[in-house]
Amino acid sequence: MTLLLSSDDVPAVAVQGRDGPSPFFIVCDHAGRRVPRSLGSLGLSDEQLSRHIAWDLGAGELARRLGALLGAHTVWQRYSRLVIDCNRPLGAPDSIAARSETTDIPGNQQVAPEAAEARANEIFRPYHDEIQRALAARAAAGRPTFLVSVHSFTPVFLGVARSWHAGVLSLRDRRMAEPLLNALRDEGDLEIGDNQPYSAGDVTDYTIVHHGEGRALPHVELEIRQDLIASGQGQDTWAARLARLLPTAIRDVRARDPQRAP
Repeated sequence: MTLLLSSDDVPAVAVQGRDGPSPFFIVCDHAGRRVPRSLGSLGLSDEQLSRHIAWDLGAGELARRLGALLGAHTVWQRYSRLVIDCNRPLGAPDSIAARSETTDIPGNQQVAPEAAEARANEIFRPYHDEIQRALAARAAAGRPTFLVSVHSFTPVFLGVARSWHAGVLSLRDRRMAEPLLNALRDEGDLEIGDNQPYSAGDVTDYTIVHHGEGRALPHVELEIRQDLIASGQGQDTWAARLARLLPTAIRDVRARDPQRAP
């Protein structure tokens, strides 16, 4: 059996606030940019591994700070999306990307099936199994759960500037997305995208589809522009804003559809 992680590598999954009292459950799929020792650098430079192709800059720290403010169970994944993308279904074209944006990934050009399975077994599955166990435990205990998935996006993509400060993403279930979208827009100083700069989909997303829609939990995927959360000050500002607005969103969810709301 092919092994990926060595004793020198950190575990793929990290957890904060496991027993937190909050109804919110926060995850971050692209919090880290580590590459397992066995894969070297995937043939990339340090500069390339610091870019958005490798991770969501600022998203992990924002998720942790938001979780701390809310008293929420928070789970994040430490390895680069270039090793395996934890927000793509296994087998999706960019689950192990051979090219990201305009950059070829040398270490992903010819990944043998057993090597791809090792990446799934040691990174993707432990992360999602941790989320699955936690959500199952909350359900068994009768605890309400509102799932928040935190991401970040670049101010410029393929030469095109993005004016949004943040985006609110959802697919078929918009119970939580719509009130949060409205609350953010009501702030008056923000341009907020509705399924922009990305749109959620069954092939382009896994976490909110599998854990949110799959369990019929109210959920939302948040995209925050990276220049706004690159610093600790920006992360604190956005964590405070979201900690203030998210509770108003779930009050709206419960008022609109009390039969389906946790």
